[in-house]
Amino acid sequence: MEVKSAVFVISNTDVRQCPAERIPEYAFIGRSNVGKSSLINMITSQRQLALTSQKPGKTQLINHFLINDEWYLVDLPGYGYAQRGKSGRQSIRKIIESYILEREQLTCLFVLIDCRHEPQKIDLEFMEWLGQCQIPFAIIFTKTDKISKGKLAGNVEIYRHIMLETWEELPPILYTSAEKKEGREELLAYIEKINVCIKE
Repeated sequence: MEVKSAVFVISNTDVRQCPAERIPEYAFIGRSNVGKSSLINMITSQRQLALTSQKPGKTQLINHFLINDEWYLVDLPGYGYAQRGKSGRQSIRKIIESYILEREQLTCLFVLIDCRHEPQKIDLEFMEWLGQCQIPFAIIFTKTDKISKGKLAGNVEIYRHIMLETWEELPPILYTSAEKKEGREELLAYIEKINVCIKE
């Protein structure tokens, strides 16, 4: 897939105010500072479509970007940012959960995981919740340029082992490096494949 256009449409905290079009939406979510904004900019080949920051927890809204006038890329707030405080975390959680559970246009949720770390409880619990709610999702391991291929394979295998203790099969897994622009074609091809199936 070639990204010919990527346009910001709307930001809000209320799923009822999301765009009315009945077209596929692909949402991106992950723990704070997982590299979500950098990945979105890499996918769309626009340096500042999604604002990046060294400070975790910057995204606090549901952000819709229209891609090729065919589908929406949705940037969701990151979860698990401790410094937001309890009330702040609850507010963000409500925004995230209402979108994931109520948004009929949500076609696939991409859960971003920093490949440098071994499985984090918060990520595993979030994916378990998605499974229980029957939300279609795929895993994207980010920042693959930051560790060796051997370490990457080892960390991913640990994830596989832990998840297969409770999952019959694992969701699709993709690998990306925003800095090296790796994984872009594979991710866009995955989205395009789903879009083609929807049209059929």
